[in-house]
Amino acid sequence: MENCYWPILNHTDEPPWLLPPAADDRAASASRSHSEAEKRRRDRINAQLSTLRKLIPKSEKMDKAALLGHVVDHVKEQRQRAKEASKISSGVPSEIDEVIVDQIEDGSEQIKASICCDDRPELFAEIGGALKALEATIVEADITSLGGRIRANFVISASSSAANQSGSIKMALTRLLISSGSGYGARSKRQRFFYPTPR
Repeated sequence: MENCYWPILNHTDEPPWLLPPAADDRAASASRSHSEAEKRRRDRINAQLSTLRKLIPKSEKMDKAALLGHVVDHVKEQRQRAKEASKISSGVPSEIDEVIVDQIEDGSEQIKASICCDDRPELFAEIGGALKALEATIVEADITSLGGRIRANFVISASSSAANQSGSIKMALTRLLISSGSGYGARSKRQRFFYPTPR
């Protein structure tokens, strides 16, 4: 035993079991850590795909690529529906004064018109007068008032060709917006009428 000695491996002369792990141990540890992180990422992706399968009809037996393709198609379809719904049939008044006039595509002589502005008591009389002057008749109306704003969607029957009348109708309704002015103070929802008290 007198010839037993520890080889000098570093300047502290420590035995091998007290030395820091070798480079291959560090590489194995890093690989293990990376594998665990990758597994957590795959688990999160699979959980989200499972949620998508529950939201999209008839998708239980689709593979991941087919499911994602179906989701993309579904989102595009929903976006198109929302765009069509908000174009003119939207009933909720916005904060922007606007007039939209479109010809109905079914070949009839009817026109869709929408006006959004501040609500005021004389608005419908003004719209009726403007359309009467153009010999146009309101066939259908959908009116929504909210917070002092109003949106009125109309289907209008034109006396002459709808293509000729749509420009005139848009101009007449736009004049109503301009003539009302943006500083109209009284809003019919909260408007109060004060009558003189008898003496």
